[in-house]
Amino acid sequence: MGPLDGVKVVELAHEHVAWAGKLLADLGADVVVVEPPGGAPQRSAGPFLDDEPGPERSLSWWHYNTGKHSAVADLEREREQVAALVGGSDVVLEAEPPGRLAALGMGWDTLSARHPRLIMVSVTPFGQESARSAEPVTELTLMAEGGPVWSCGYDDHDLPPVRGGGNQGLHIGCHWAVMALLVALMERERSGRGQRIDVSMSAANNVTTEMASYGWLAAAEEMRRQTGRHAAPKPTARTQVRCRDGRYVTTGVPPRDPGTFARVVDLLDRRGLRDEFPLTALLEMGAEREQLSYADITSDPLVGEMLAAGREVLSFLAERLDAYDFFSETQRIGVATGVIYTPGEAMQDPNAVARRFPTPVHHPELDRDLTYPGPPYRFSGTPWSTRRAPLLGEHQERLG
Repeated sequence: MGPLDGVKVVELAHEHVAWAGKLLADLGADVVVVEPPGGAPQRSAGPFLDDEPGPERSLSWWHYNTGKHSAVADLEREREQVAALVGGSDVVLEAEPPGRLAALGMGWDTLSARHPRLIMVSVTPFGQESARSAEPVTELTLMAEGGPVWSCGYDDHDLPPVRGGGNQGLHIGCHWAVMALLVALMERERSGRGQRIDVSMSAANNVTTEMASYGWLAAAEEMRRQTGRHAAPKPTARTQVRCRDGRYVTTGVPPRDPGTFARVVDLLDRRGLRDEFPLTALLEMGAEREQLSYADITSDPLVGEMLAAGREVLSFLAERLDAYDFFSETQRIGVATGVIYTPGEAMQDPNAVARRFPTPVHHPELDRDLTYPGPPYRFSGTPWSTRRAPLLGEHQERLG
């Protein structure tokens, strides 16, 4: 019984909405993904299990379609069956080119007139009414034009921007779609009526640029790419440090309050490094203060020196400890740091394992369990759960 138990979703298979459908299915919604004859194109996306291509062996398809059901239909020839499925549902999730569903008699005006409680979520590159709706796009061009790519890269600006991996451009659009849908579901509880949600993936990427878009609009400031840290108008202190064992960590958020300063000094004592760190006296002064605030830097330069010492001590400790030891010690005293992991290492991290993030999912057709990323959250009353992605047409009876 997940949080969205009882919510019925029809997803018209498309890579632009696959992540949104997965999020909803893993939250307990009943999601039927309607695939074209021969299967959704995503089934041909690698990598494949044991490097053997096949529509039932795509790891990408498995990842994006956990918890869903599959039915096959030609939207043009079997529109009545699909329309009937939609009529018994709460939500339609689609990424068809603007105007195509209306031409098939399944546009918003037609569906909402027949089913006033229906919520339709459309995720397209530029929105339903854009003059650019016919332009071809890729996940990379959406991210680049939207803005996130500009802020990702290195201090050396002779190097080009770096693309974030993992289909982030698509995920951003899907996250906005899911957030908007949750609001629409709550509004329907009050008004009894559904509504149309029109998501522009380009716009979604543009507002997901931290300070970049708004910094330019509000202050005409251009953000600078920086290695392993937030883009900012001016260079900031480094945060990635190489540890004693050769691995790298991010030193994260430095001490900002007297209690944390005191715990850092105690850590130096426990490691026998108090006298070796040249700014220990500033840390002790920070620990003795009633409060510390970045807002006080302009009126009290000594506050700036204390806070700078808090940043420096993290780099100092990282260079003298092994990466995981540094991570454990600083986390224990309430400082947000992290080891720079490979994806495989992240799945094996003791904290991730303790929270059951690596999740076994059974594949009866293979007679084996495979490890998937699990939930990033816990619900006390509506536990998260999932199951493997559907085989092609595995739930064809859902079309009636």
